[in-house]
Amino acid sequence: MQGNLNPSVRAALAGFIAPAQAGVGTVTTGWVDMRKFFAALGVLNVGVIGAGGTVDAKVQQATDANGTGAKDVPGLAITQLLKAGGDNRQVAINIRPEDMDKAGYRFARLSVTVGTASTFLSASLLGFDPRYGAASANQSGTVVETVG
Repeated sequence: MQGNLNPSVRAALAGFIAPAQAGVGTVTTGWVDMRKFFAALGVLNVGVIGAGGTVDAKVQQATDANGTGAKDVPGLAITQLLKAGGDNRQVAINIRPEDMDKAGYRFARLSVTVGTASTFLSASLLGFDPRYGAASANQSGTVVETVG
């Protein structure tokens, strides 16, 4: 590794779920082209889980940015978070292009499902070690500033 590189050269905020009180149902990041990165990390941040609530998260794959052929990536789902386990927790899911099907599946997204009661949450899908150029060239258009 080159210690003089800024982290923003190696990591990009490629997808996100904005912080919000998520109702019962599923919210997702946008689709990220995994050909652009050697790895990605899905990070789920859960605040207060509603009474009796549950939260599930998984990585899905598709053949294009529109989600064609969308399906789950085997082995990339978290253990369900329960209200009984406490609030204010985080979960990380490592993603590598080789985890995905070889039959043209190159796009990935993080899918979060809230069950029973609304839950405050957010999520990020970070792309690491771009195949070409700086990671910041592949960031979400919502990133307004990179400092340093």
